[in-house]
Amino acid sequence: MQYRWVVLAIGTFAQVAFSVVYLGTAVLAPELKRELGLSLAETGILIGSVNAGALSMMLVWGLLVDRYGERLVIALGLGTSAAALVGAAQADSLGWLVAMLVLAGAGGSSVMSATGRAVAGWFEDSQRGLALGLRQTGVPLGGALAALTLPLIVSAGTTSDAFYFLAAVSLVAGAAAVAGLREPRLHELIPGDAELDGSPLRDSRIWSLTVGGGLIACAQASVIGFTVLFLHSAHGLSVGRAAAVLAAIQLLGTVARVGLGHFSDRHGDRLRPLVALATLTSLTLAATAALANAPLGALVPVLIVAGGLAMSWNGLAFTATIELAGRLKSGAALGLQQSALGGVNAVMPLVFAPLVAATSWQLAFAAVATLPLAGAFVLHPLAVRSSA
Repeated sequence: MQYRWVVLAIGTFAQVAFSVVYLGTAVLAPELKRELGLSLAETGILIGSVNAGALSMMLVWGLLVDRYGERLVIALGLGTSAAALVGAAQADSLGWLVAMLVLAGAGGSSVMSATGRAVAGWFEDSQRGLALGLRQTGVPLGGALAALTLPLIVSAGTTSDAFYFLAAVSLVAGAAAVAGLREPRLHELIPGDAELDGSPLRDSRIWSLTVGGGLIACAQASVIGFTVLFLHSAHGLSVGRAAAVLAAIQLLGTVARVGLGHFSDRHGDRLRPLVALATLTSLTLAATAALANAPLGALVPVLIVAGGLAMSWNGLAFTATIELAGRLKSGAALGLQQSALGGVNAVMPLVFAPLVAATSWQLAFAAVATLPLAGAFVLHPLAVRSSA
């Protein structure tokens, strides 16, 4: 069934197209802060705007994809995102820019549940963790693309050129989905996947996964959203060099997502590795906090490891959610899960930036380090039940 690899490639590309937008906003933040004369708190609003838009639509897109299929949802969503990014390129005020980025996030978030559902429909459970891990590499790959290209585009032109570039990526990914995706016919559905009785929105296991994943995501949102600003403002690194550290984090997260997906396939367990990963994320973030004022030679390697771990958990949670709900209802389940993650990604910049301003980078990272550990406690009972 070679077509499944086509689906995986299109799904990953669509995920890259959305990720390069919401992670690219953090990369552009220092330049936008300078151009618009923003305070740190206002910059936090800007960084969270794409995710605020995503939050407003993720559950809706999940319900729509179960009803109308992946191709229509991805095309409509990424087309909307491309149009909004063209509007962002023409913004001359914080209010207009935030409004366009909210709309871009609302449209682009269609890929979250749609691409996961598409990939899950074509891979058996013995390969699904690896496949969805590869699909989830679209998030750090999008971040790495943003970190490596956007500073170059801005230095050679303007921030408007960067937004035009982001719009083009969304448009091409949407066109690829229209050209290449099709719904599996009933006889092509992967056998052996039990469908959840009733709505996944009323299943306590889906809610446990959602809450636990949301707590882990707090670490991801903080590290990814503020690494460039932290290294630039607290340690004097240029934006380009700070963005290179962010790219290293994204690349490590990419490798970890694939490796963890393969590991979970071999052992037939998504949840126990997820609990262990949450614990390690907490420990490495605590180490980052301890080294926040240390020389860069000591700080940067630990920050990269912490960030890579914080980026690597989502594929496991994504796969577990699909397998608990079953493919035909996975859109709604993923919509709920991704709504929670969108909420975290939208809220954390609004919390983290004022916390840094009121205390210090060190104390802010220390506070965030406690949240993945809380997520591990939430997920542990579910992991024990699933392995019994």
